[in-house]
Amino acid sequence: MSSRPYFETVKSFADVPITINGVETSVFLEASEGLVQLFDLLGSGVFGFVQSDIKGNIRGVRARYQADSLHCSTLENLVRSERSSGDQHGTGCLIRLTRGLTFLCRALQHMQNDPSMELHACFKRSYDEVLRHHHTFFVRSLAAVAVRAAPYRRDFYTRISQGAPVEKLDEELARWLSGLDVIVMRLKGFIEGEGYGRI
Repeated sequence: MSSRPYFETVKSFADVPITINGVETSVFLEASEGLVQLFDLLGSGVFGFVQSDIKGNIRGVRARYQADSLHCSTLENLVRSERSSGDQHGTGCLIRLTRGLTFLCRALQHMQNDPSMELHACFKRSYDEVLRHHHTFFVRSLAAVAVRAAPYRRDFYTRISQGAPVEKLDEELARWLSGLDVIVMRLKGFIEGEGYGRI
């Protein structure tokens, strides 16, 4: 008995509309919530601190969106509207959410690009590239332990494929990651380029 593969059960970042005004907020949040579920497939609370941070940041961005959906229909407009209002809580949440999404995107890209690399090495490399410089020594120590607790690559593939052929999983994962990469790079360019913060 097989159920649908993980990437067919959640909103894909490849399906998040990007217009001239930016990344559509509501669909982006839906895709981000699907990403949080991916951490559950890693098992045993691996990167629980990242998952918790992502959930909190999704709530923060959603709260800002719900408070003023007209002016926050895109993530870029959400950030601009906050700058003019003086309250930048949603912007801070979006910056941290973008970091978390970039971390996961890079780890899974490493996994796809190097079939011989174990998952813990993919996450370690991604952590060093994306999050390490934002964290204190204490958090870095927690991250080192969490990385070591990542499941074996084959076990992770089994969890996310849920019985589907690996080729189908690789195809859907590549599509999902491509969409996520476009979004995080766009947000990084916007946030850093406009002086709102650092990813």
